[in-house]
Amino acid sequence: MSGGRLLTERHLEIFVALAEEEHFGFAAQRVGITQPPLSQGLRRLETLLGVRLFDRTRGVTLTEEGVLLLPHARRALAALTELRQAGARERSDGRRLRVGLAHEVPAHVAAAIAAATTQAPEHHRLSVLTAPTATLLTETAAGRLDIAVIRHPSVLHSLAAGPVVLLPTWFLRPVDDSGGPRRRPGHGPGHLPVAVRPREEAPAAYDLFVDTLASRGRRVETVPVSDELAGLALVAAGQAVMVTADRMLTADGVERAEALDPPLPLRLRVVWDSRRPDHETTGRTAQLLVRELARQAAQ
Repeated sequence: MSGGRLLTERHLEIFVALAEEEHFGFAAQRVGITQPPLSQGLRRLETLLGVRLFDRTRGVTLTEEGVLLLPHARRALAALTELRQAGARERSDGRRLRVGLAHEVPAHVAAAIAAATTQAPEHHRLSVLTAPTATLLTETAAGRLDIAVIRHPSVLHSLAAGPVVLLPTWFLRPVDDSGGPRRRPGHGPGHLPVAVRPREEAPAAYDLFVDTLASRGRRVETVPVSDELAGLALVAAGQAVMVTADRMLTADGVERAEALDPPLPLRLRVVWDSRRPDHETTGRTAQLLVRELARQAAQ
């Protein structure tokens, strides 16, 4: 679109000022221009919209079309003002650190990671995205995330990564009123399906988990769940078992035992893009998160 056919903020300012002042001279003074360019701007706006906004035969009054369009012009100006204010806040508050966390990262670890970012003086604001590992890898590689904590193993492509950290996990299974394992009809206590997130979220990590269970001679049947709360609901209903790294996740009718036979640790890793122009700053912050993740694993 050529410059002469571009609807600008100045066009909207002229429209609103003239509608409220009902006088070309006063409106021009309010907008900060002289009357001739104000009249010219109004004509261009009317041409762009294809309607006549003002009736000039009896002073300066809005036409029916002008009355209908005025609220839209005011909202557009307000939105532009909010946009500038948001930009100003971003500049004044410093650089935002964008961190991604895999859904499986337990709440206490997520909180510790967020707190650790306060030690990075280069970053003053934090935004956090929780998403599947596959999504986090894509977003980090595209530059829409600075750092991510993902499940391992995963294909990292060109991303830099810290060491693999193992978090302890607990095995959750349903129990009946007597404290014994609750059985699903037609199944023994060890043959309830395992509630897991969908394989496509982290294929390699999913396969390692299932293969580890199968290595002990267990017949592995899985049921996909959207999150751990949905999995816990299935466990409490006697329909599944689940492995979690969340220390606090429990419910009535659910038994917790540390997952040691076989060991099923949650394998996590911090990743970032070392090719970015600010890779040194991002790398230092990533190392802070690596150390915090290791500290949480040792507790």
